[in-house]
Amino acid sequence: MMNLLELKNVSKHFGGLQVVNDLSLSVAPGEILSLIGPNGAGKSTVLNLITGLYQPDEGDILLNGQSLLGREIHQITRLGIARTFQNLRLFLNMSVIENVMSAAYSRTHANLFEIILRTPSFRREEARIREMAQEKLAFFGERLKGYRLDQPAYSLSYANRRRLEIARAMMTEPKLLLLDEPAAGMNPNESLEVTELIGQLRDEAGLTIILIEHDMTVVGGISDRVIALDHGVKIAEGTFEQVATDENVVEAYLGRRQENK
Repeated sequence: MMNLLELKNVSKHFGGLQVVNDLSLSVAPGEILSLIGPNGAGKSTVLNLITGLYQPDEGDILLNGQSLLGREIHQITRLGIARTFQNLRLFLNMSVIENVMSAAYSRTHANLFEIILRTPSFRREEARIREMAQEKLAFFGERLKGYRLDQPAYSLSYANRRRLEIARAMMTEPKLLLLDEPAAGMNPNESLEVTELIGQLRDEAGLTIILIEHDMTVVGGISDRVIALDHGVKIAEGTFEQVATDENVVEAYLGRRQENK
């Protein structure tokens, strides 16, 4: 089976700072891959490279065998990649359902003339998009349904804002979902719910997932495979247990132990 995503010898630097260095990785369809590492390890930069926010200085990035290099962000979205961010990027004054509907821009066909005049074809498309947004929100149970649909996003709890951002990403109909610290700022119960949600996104929504997360309970509870980075270099790869006990990973997080003198 062909890998859904491949990074081949990818490097990225900013000035004299090497952020990602000769990184190769692959993700199989239906897999949950976690990227871990200390702050500054290059994890978010990897997501930015995959989504086209940055272009690599060297190497190639392939989705279903097709290179993503040189493509605009919206083109990569149409090909089937969506993401969430470490810092929430919702439209706080827009309603819950409007936030999700806004992500359908890459799948709409109405032109500016039709939108301004609200032609029958535009109204039909708008109704279709609203129905689709309701379906995505229904994936999260009662938390984002009913009266909440028309509430402003700022009225939601932090955990529900996280869910809303995932729902908005799902609206683009992705094959690959990139989650950047979805459990950040959550208590242990909320982190457990996030772990269960990620499993549902794979098992019920059919998504392949790359996860960045500092909460090792989440990583250990859901990952099929884990890759550890340090200063943009892959230092370990394997199951969570293999990576968590790897000497290089322990050293990256805790620092080199001083020898007794």
